[in-house]
Amino acid sequence: MKVALVNPSWSFEGSIYFGCQAPHLPLELGYIRALLEADGHDVLMLDAHLCSLSAPDAAEQVAAFGPDMTVVTTAPTYLFWRCAPPELRVPREFLVALGFAGGRTVAVGPHGSVTPQATLQKLGVDVVVRGECEEIVRRLAQSEDLSGVPAICFRQDRAINVTGGAHAGAFVDLPALHWPDEWMQRHRHHHHRFDCDPTVPGAEVEASRGCPYHCSFCAKIDFRDAYRRRTLAPLLEEIDGLASQGVGYLYFIDEIFLPQRPLLEALVGRGLQFGIQTRIDLWKPEMLDLLGQAGCVSIEAGVESLTPEGRAALDKNCRMSTDDLAERLLYAKRRVPFVQANLIKVAGDDAGMVATWRERLQRGGVWANDPVPLYPYPSSPDYRRLWGAPDDMAWERAHDYYLAQFDRLSDIQENGVASLEVLEAGCCR
Repeated sequence: MKVALVNPSWSFEGSIYFGCQAPHLPLELGYIRALLEADGHDVLMLDAHLCSLSAPDAAEQVAAFGPDMTVVTTAPTYLFWRCAPPELRVPREFLVALGFAGGRTVAVGPHGSVTPQATLQKLGVDVVVRGECEEIVRRLAQSEDLSGVPAICFRQDRAINVTGGAHAGAFVDLPALHWPDEWMQRHRHHHHRFDCDPTVPGAEVEASRGCPYHCSFCAKIDFRDAYRRRTLAPLLEEIDGLASQGVGYLYFIDEIFLPQRPLLEALVGRGLQFGIQTRIDLWKPEMLDLLGQAGCVSIEAGVESLTPEGRAALDKNCRMSTDDLAERLLYAKRRVPFVQANLIKVAGDDAGMVATWRERLQRGGVWANDPVPLYPYPSSPDYRRLWGAPDDMAWERAHDYYLAQFDRLSDIQENGVASLEVLEAGCCR
C-alpha cells in the first residue's frame, strides 16, 4: 500500500493556542512511517510546516505520489497534543486542497481522540483515529474491513461507527526515528531555549510517554495518559543519529521528564545539550547536578499555584512548600542555564503575592511567567468537572467558556482571539 503522512502548514491567527509556533518534528508520523516501512508499505512523509509548503503545494505533492491512504494530523506534533489549537481549519484546508486524490483519508490527533464524531464531520475524512495513533494506522494499512480495527470512528451505510475507546500504544519498543537530512538542516529551532541563539540544528525526541499524575488542568485523559518509559537502546540510537546529522540540541517532549539516572548518565559526554519539561518537586539536588552534567540547558517546571490550597485544587499532589519550591528552582538555576516556573491563574491566589514571588525568582535568574488562564480542554479533568463527558460540542463549549472568563490573556498568547465558529468557517458542519 502507498501511504502519505502529512503534517499541514500551521497558522495560528485568531487562535487561543499558546504553544510554540515554530516547526517541530512530527514524531507521530515518524513512528508511523517506521512501522509501515517495516511492513513493506511505500510511504511519503511530508511536513508542510517545516518545509514551508502551502496547502495546495502539499496537496499537489501528495496527489503526485498517488496514495491509497493519506493521514493528516490535527495538532502540530505530539508535543502539543495537550494544548492543541482547538480549531480544525488547518487540516481542513489541506484536505479541501487534496480533494479526492488521497485515497482513504485518516485524521489523527487529540480532537478525534476525545470527540471522534465531531472531528469526522468537521474534517470530512473517512476515518478518525482515537488516541495514540502509530499502531492503529498500521492496522488500517493491513485491513480493508474497518469494523475490525479498534479505536477508530468511520462512516458506514450513512451511519457513524466508533470501535471502542482511545488507544494507548505499547510505546516502549518503538524503533529509533531517522529524519531526512534536508529536514534537519531546516530545523534550526531550539524549542524552549533562551540562554543563547541557535547555531546548529535542533530536534525533538521522546524518552517517555504519559504521566503518573492527574492534575486537573492537564489534557491527556484520552491520549498519552499512562506513564511508560522507552527502551534506552533505540532512544540512544535515535539520539546518536541526530548528532551525526549535526544536531546539537534536543528537546524531550515527554509530558513529564522524570529523573532517570541511566539516561542522564548515557547523555554525559555525548556533547549534546537538551531541554525538558518536568516538576521541580520530583528532583533532588544530586539529580539536578547530574541533569546539568548530562547537558540540560533548559527546564520548564510546572508550579501552577503559589498556595498549598491552590495546588491541592489542581490535584498537583505536591508535598513541597512554596518556599521549598522556590529554593529548588533557584538550585536548579545554578546547574542549568535557563529555568522557568510555570504559573496558572488560580482563584484565591493573591496578585501581590504572585508578583513578589516572581520578582524573587527573577532576581535569582529563574523566569516565572505571568499566570496563564486555564483552557478547559475536553480531555482534562477540569472539563469533566464542569460539564461531564465530552460530547460533539465539547470544543465549542470549552472555547466559549474560556473567552467569557478572561478579559485579557497571558503574556505568551496572541491578542484578537476569535470564536471557534469563525475559526472553523471552512470546516464541514
